Amino acid sequence: MNYEQVLKFMEERDMTMSRYERNDWDLFVRKMGLSIDVPFIHITGSNGKGSTANFIYEIYKAAGYRVGLFSKPYLKKPNEMIQINGEMINDADFARVFSKKEREYENFNLSSFEIQTYIAFDYFNEQKPDIVIVECGMGGDTDSTNLTDGRPILSIITTVSLEHTAFLGRTTSEIARNKAGIIKPHCPVLIGYMDETIQDVIREIAERKESTFYKVDDFHNVKLTDKYEFDYHPYSRLKLSNRATYQVRNAALAIEATRILSDRFPITEEAMRKGIYADSLPCRLERHGNVVIDGAHNPEAVNEMMNSIVNISEGKNIHAVFASFRDKNIAVELPRIARDVTDITLTTFDSKRARDEMDYFLYAGDHEYNDDYKSVIKGILADHPNDIVLVTGSLAFAAVVRSFIIEELGL
Repeated sequence: MNYEQVLKFMEERDMTMSRYERNDWDLFVRKMGLSIDVPFIHITGSNGKGSTANFIYEIYKAAGYRVGLFSKPYLKKPNEMIQINGEMINDADFARVFSKKEREYENFNLSSFEIQTYIAFDYFNEQKPDIVIVECGMGGDTDSTNLTDGRPILSIITTVSLEHTAFLGRTTSEIARNKAGIIKPHCPVLIGYMDETIQDVIREIAERKESTFYKVDDFHNVKLTDKYEFDYHPYSRLKLSNRATYQVRNAALAIEATRILSDRFPITEEAMRKGIYADSLPCRLERHGNVVIDGAHNPEAVNEMMNSIVNISEGKNIHAVFASFRDKNIAVELPRIARDVTDITLTTFDSKRARDEMDYFLYAGDHEYNDDYKSVIKGILADHPNDIVLVTGSLAFAAVVRSFIIEELGL
């Protein structure tokens, strides 16, 4: 297949939310002998896993290592998920690696993310970077990135909160056990900031697998001027390029990860500072003029986002434009957003999983609905030129609006 045919095939295999088990994937992996043959860090978590992965990626790049990254979602094309030192896999290589096992994808009933995982791992094995950062798609235990025989040099669990409860568990303890499925025997695990009860669940699993258990340390002296500054032992006045409060925690976790691995992958203080100051991922409190785009898509992330935007709004009115997938907990998310904004306009976008007007019927009395997000944003900017427009509810929606803001509005 050529590249365009590959994309069409993968679109037809998109079963992300209708099939979440790994029997077929495990059979495929065993038959293909799939493995990750380079040192890798494996990251999961309810929130912050993408940003933490990116911070580690940037730190090791700044230190002079050749670094691979497999991280989702992508904004425009799936090649973005597979990178080495800032260069995503090209179309020809994407199609070439895909074609190696083309006949097997339907035979083993693989989803598009499982196919992307295969392409990433095979490509990294070909290219042999010094180290690879691998981000889970969802959960941990049943995620396709979690190879049964994989042995990461470090597993990281960023946060645990209620999310994807139909797939991961009905309680935070159940979800923690699912995410802790990435912990492998005798492979160290690092956890981020989370409740003691959740820590205990993960610690017990780590002890059972004889895996060294680490916790991120506390950060101090957080200051917001034009950027965030904070201290994390032994460093002082560390700076971030992003003004989201939640990025301080993600940066601290990344720093701790590189400290744990310092014997094998030493870095300088200069590389660490440069890495955490590198441009943050898109759609994380990303600002274009008076439009702020954030892909928060669960209650914990929404709360963190609102705390951040209130800090940087300088008392201006905030108008939220919100679109969500059907499986998200908007009963908690919308009231939290409503506490700190002037109004919320509910909308939709081009996705099979996106909520439409009928899916918002319980909130019709509280918030206006308009299925044309472009006209909504244009109208707010015209009628309230000094106010802030917050676009949120889904990373997929945020990515779509980001393209509109940049390409059509020129902001």
